[in-house]
Amino acid sequence: MLKHLRVVPLAAESLGVRSMCTFVETPNLKILLDAGVSLCPDRFGLPPHPLEYRAIIEARRRISEIAGKADVVTVSHYHFDHYTPSYEDWLCNWTEEIETARAIYADKFVLIKNPRDRINFSQRRRAWVFQKTGGSFAKKLEIADGKTFQFGDTKLTFSMPVFHGPEDSALGWVLMTTIEFEDERLLFAPDVQGPISKETLNIILESKPNLLILGGPPLYLAGFRVDEGEINTGLRNLEKIVTNLSHVILEHHILRDADWQVKAENILAIAKRMNHRISTAAEFLRLENMLLEANRKHLYEEYPPPKDFERWMRKSDREKRKTPPPV
Repeated sequence: MLKHLRVVPLAAESLGVRSMCTFVETPNLKILLDAGVSLCPDRFGLPPHPLEYRAIIEARRRISEIAGKADVVTVSHYHFDHYTPSYEDWLCNWTEEIETARAIYADKFVLIKNPRDRINFSQRRRAWVFQKTGGSFAKKLEIADGKTFQFGDTKLTFSMPVFHGPEDSALGWVLMTTIEFEDERLLFAPDVQGPISKETLNIILESKPNLLILGGPPLYLAGFRVDEGEINTGLRNLEKIVTNLSHVILEHHILRDADWQVKAENILAIAKRMNHRISTAAEFLRLENMLLEANRKHLYEEYPPPKDFERWMRKSDREKRKTPPPV
């Protein structure tokens, strides 16, 4: 177990929402990693279930509360489950027009993915808006790509941009963050999807973190939006990671598949054989996994929403973004 780094997952797929938001505290610094959270607007032809909305409300509360204590907030890339936008959206992001973002970024040292280099068009646009809105509340807003920041005895090192999944992914690039204090090292590797990229795999293995927080492969998109060969590469690379690293928190895309444990059976077996620990964010917190999106269809069957929620469901997406659901 870590002695100097206190790690608290705040929002994640295993906690019922899309996110990898994590709070890390060293003896002299408090860091909030990727302070975003969202819900998928349409899975299995259904909007988020009321239980998912209750989960995002609770996640927003946790993130806002911890943000008040943080010194540094990071943005690894500009997807809404990794940063908080400044517009009203009750359908996916549970955000007010400006106040939700202000509560997170105001008076913080905000370290961000470069908004102009190695970034696709949609994220470049979002990054520009972020700098003008939520990022404008920061005490200091600084590009982090490939840089190291020293805060007393705590060192934050950001990778150069790595692929969001496979090489040359249309989804762009993300930053990985390493937090070091004395002889302890945590590596936060969001949305690398396995990793699928061999280059990203090598960076992770060479870092030799005591704890790796990793975004796994998107099993639920195999053969649909992601080539099955790439998914299998991500799984094989994940086998190498759990063989070589003693503690991995495995999260995000991989947990959007209700059968992820079956499909990752060999990975879990390797970790057990090596006496290495692999857990979800919920398991790290000693909680039960709450895979709400992956089980959305089942939730609607087993826990039908009340009539007023059904009426809200019939609204257009534009109306739903402007009107909080009755949960």
